[in-house]
Amino acid sequence: MRQTRAMEIGTGLFVLFGLAALLFMVTQITAERVGVQRVGYVLTAKFDNIGGLKVGAPVSMAGVTIGRVTNIEFDSSDYRARVSMRIDPQFNKIPNDSDAAIFTQGLLGNQYIGMTAGGSETFYKDRDQIELTQSALVLENLISKFLVNFAEGKSKSAEEAK
Repeated sequence: MRQTRAMEIGTGLFVLFGLAALLFMVTQITAERVGVQRVGYVLTAKFDNIGGLKVGAPVSMAGVTIGRVTNIEFDSSDYRARVSMRIDPQFNKIPNDSDAAIFTQGLLGNQYIGMTAGGSETFYKDRDQIELTQSALVLENLISKFLVNFAEGKSKSAEEAK
């Protein structure tokens, strides 16, 4: 009887700790994704192709995360994607001629926005738009271009051989 009681208490503690860990993980993930911390300023940028960029993706400069992507929408006036980013308030001296590009973490990793500092003496303010952008490099497009060029090269060499 004593052994059964000890097993029940042990199982109950295990379940309790498991639920506590699950609750902790949920609060950490949603706080980061939903953007509970609403401080900082918003910048927007337009891209021809955002690839697999998602809301919540990091915005970095020199490898340091300076903000997060907060919104992605399609702009029907110029048929481009408009990306909104919330930049942390301590990074309030980003030159207004800086550029933004979409990069991939590793070979097949998640995508993020990387910013490169310009040389201007004036800085971005809340609701400014980044004018200099570079769209995502989509691996499928590169492969198809390579295959087309390879096929054209083979057909030209076959014609020259005749």
